[in-house]
Amino acid sequence: MRFCSLGSGSGGNATVVEAGRGPTTRRLLIDCGFSLRELTARLARVGLGCDDLDAVFVTHEHGDHIGCATTLARRHQLPLWMSRGTWRAIGEPELAGLLQFARDGTAIDLGELLLTPFTVAHDAQEPLQLRCSDGARHLGVLTDLGSSTAHALSHLQGLDALLLECNHDRHMLAASRYPASLKARVGGRFGHLSNDVAAHILTACRHSGLKHLVAAHLSAENNTPALARAALASAWGAAPEDVVVADQRDGFAWITLA
Repeated sequence: MRFCSLGSGSGGNATVVEAGRGPTTRRLLIDCGFSLRELTARLARVGLGCDDLDAVFVTHEHGDHIGCATTLARRHQLPLWMSRGTWRAIGEPELAGLLQFARDGTAIDLGELLLTPFTVAHDAQEPLQLRCSDGARHLGVLTDLGSSTAHALSHLQGLDALLLECNHDRHMLAASRYPASLKARVGGRFGHLSNDVAAHILTACRHSGLKHLVAAHLSAENNTPALARAALASAWGAAPEDVVVADQRDGFAWITLA
């Protein structure tokens, strides 16, 4: 199993997860918060085209995650998974048999790839994050939440890799030019993870088998890669350079779970 990011941040998010070999390979796109043209260009950078995808999973309805999801699904006849709450939030579009509803804790079998969605604390209608597995290796994808919950942590145990939101540094957010209402939203229980809360989550799911760690969804104004790396490295017991940072322009290259 391997995964990569096509971009991560408030300007758009998309992650590709791949499992299997040869004709049995399955590729999932988690979120597609870009225009179809931009998504196609970003897929090409990692050696893929839209027709190489087997399914799309949208975590929630915010624009930097939903993006061109419905257009992509219709044009390339891709199954599109989302919660019923997300579907309602985007206006209940008709997707001619392509729409598949995801539910908290109900596994989704894509053949070579098994997904387990779970609910998180975020200000969306029914947000879901994912645990992905090929049966031997396990990847956790956790972005867009404001606080840690026992339920989310229960889905993050025994991982081989974790993509974890580090949206903001609390001090930078407090001193930022954001209006008070936006500061309260971002830093609130249903907003986005600060570096220290992300480190707390990492501590709660850290184990000797966790080999790959990615800091994702960093704020361009209220965080820096150095701060995010330092917070996670300390909790992981590793060097800062061991933490991969997903950025808005380039995401990050393929990481293989061997």
